Amino acid sequence: MSGLLALLDDVGAIAKVAAASVDDVAGQAAKAGAKAAGAVIDDAAVTPSYMQGFDASRELPIVWRISMGSIRNKLLILLPLGLLLSNFAPWLIPPLLMLGGAYLCFEGAEKVWHKLFPHEEHWDAAEHDVGDPAHLEQEKVAGAIKTDFILSAEIMTIALSAIPESGFWMEAATLALVAVGITVAVYGSVALIVKADDVGLFMSQRGRLGVTRALGGMIVRGMPKFLNLLMVVGTAAMLWVGGSIILHALHEMGVHGPYEFVKHTVEAVLAGVTGPYLGALKWTLTAVMDLVIGLAIGVLLIPLATRVMGPVWQAVFKGKA
Repeated sequence: MSGLLALLDDVGAIAKVAAASVDDVAGQAAKAGAKAAGAVIDDAAVTPSYMQGFDASRELPIVWRISMGSIRNKLLILLPLGLLLSNFAPWLIPPLLMLGGAYLCFEGAEKVWHKLFPHEEHWDAAEHDVGDPAHLEQEKVAGAIKTDFILSAEIMTIALSAIPESGFWMEAATLALVAVGITVAVYGSVALIVKADDVGLFMSQRGRLGVTRALGGMIVRGMPKFLNLLMVVGTAAMLWVGGSIILHALHEMGVHGPYEFVKHTVEAVLAGVTGPYLGALKWTLTAVMDLVIGLAIGVLLIPLATRVMGPVWQAVFKGKA
């Protein structure tokens, strides 16, 4: 009997350790995922554009296909690469973070630039020919998964950099949880967004109560404005996170000037401020400065990306498409 009790006690101890490990993984995953908020918001803001032009019945299947591609990107490619970097070449993480941050800055600045200085789009009949809807859907899904790969790489790299030093399996479990959690959050949100207007239309036309019909009409009218707001928030998040990533990566690589400039400027501006909101003000002002720096970096990258890297990329990969 005493042996059985001892065994049960050991099982209980193992269960407690396992539960503590699960809590640690969940906690680390939550913190790591929060660090990638900018890229996540942008992912959720960009994806609905891939549903434009399709029948409503195809929207959710397309979201599902893209989400499955995103899971494959994260779990089968990016997670193993991230673990290899973390364990065998950790010195590569800051430069890769800088590249990802530069990409976010460029994407955000390009959106701002096109908004401030719109240019005429030239219509190409061949390019806009719908043709076979199944083939068009396949192309759209493939394009969305490629875009997701870039954003997922940034998300996973940010998450990896935010995980404290731990064992191989702890890092693997944390990254896997981040990958699945963020994919569910992003594409669950996208599914709700793309179907919200259909739900609103149904409520406005079939609702039994006047309040229901009025609410449905508000949803239908409000969705375009909401999508525009989401794009603005996504753009701001890209610039903020991109600028912050570059400053922190430079700081880790020994270039302390830009990071210290932001830190000392925030402290100087808030030198006489006290009270319970000091932390929130400090965070907000730091985020704004990171955003402005990200915008400046992105604007500088626009001519490099459009006049040098873009043509080279097209020349190399156009024939392989």
